Amino acid sequence: MDEVITSTQNPRIKALVKLKKRSERDDQGIFLTEGYRPITRALAAGFRFSELYYCPEWFLGSNEQKVLDDAQRTGAQLIQIGKEAFAKIAYRERPEGLLAIGKQWNTTLNDLKLSDNPFLIVVEAIEKPGNLGTILRSADATGAEAVIVCDAVTDVFNPNVVRASTGVLFSTPTVITDSESALKFLKEKGVKSLAATPAADTLYTDTDLTQPVAIVMGSEQFGLTDAWLNAADLPVKLPMAGVADSLNVSAATVAIAYEVVRQRSRP
Repeated sequence: MDEVITSTQNPRIKALVKLKKRSERDDQGIFLTEGYRPITRALAAGFRFSELYYCPEWFLGSNEQKVLDDAQRTGAQLIQIGKEAFAKIAYRERPEGLLAIGKQWNTTLNDLKLSDNPFLIVVEAIEKPGNLGTILRSADATGAEAVIVCDAVTDVFNPNVVRASTGVLFSTPTVITDSESALKFLKEKGVKSLAATPAADTLYTDTDLTQPVAIVMGSEQFGLTDAWLNAADLPVKLPMAGVADSLNVSAATVAIAYEVVRQRSRP
């Protein structure tokens, strides 16, 4: 039986704790994925982890052994961790006993293979990892072909982004770029930019979303910059019946994304 790492002062544990800092992750070109569902979806998408740390005392069910076997079969080194040590490296308040390390990747705009009638989601300067992860999850659910992250504030490889995306980060093409490049790309591909802004006159439900379209959403605090608002082909607004003048950015994204689905599914 392999040795179990139990000490919180073990060099491996200390190194994993350091990876909670973005600078450490970026310097090494790696990132962390925690939890049964994200790791399972990563493996199903063909992603290869280099290391997988596990703690049976934190397991929630009986399917974790298959995850370990699948990860090991694809080349991951398995390292067992004691309960206290695993709690120290985990992000979740209630860990699930699985944490993996893999290499960061870089998808560019030129890597995207669009359909004849593309549907994209573009976000600008999103600050909160949970919102970015939820937008990725919404993109997967509504069939968006890619998510383009412009002028990134939060790290796409932040473990909380991976967690909030429930692992669809591994299967949803995600590009990190600047707004100027994204705008140029949309124009070249003939994709209409739909900018959500309270200042618009047209409701999103009154806009033709069956054409090639990219939903463009701005930061939580400031919304879209003038660069996107001035270039928008389709400025739209969501109806707001209460005292609030806007929705959470991830909620607004999923509302418009499902309107794309609704319109495109009509006879």
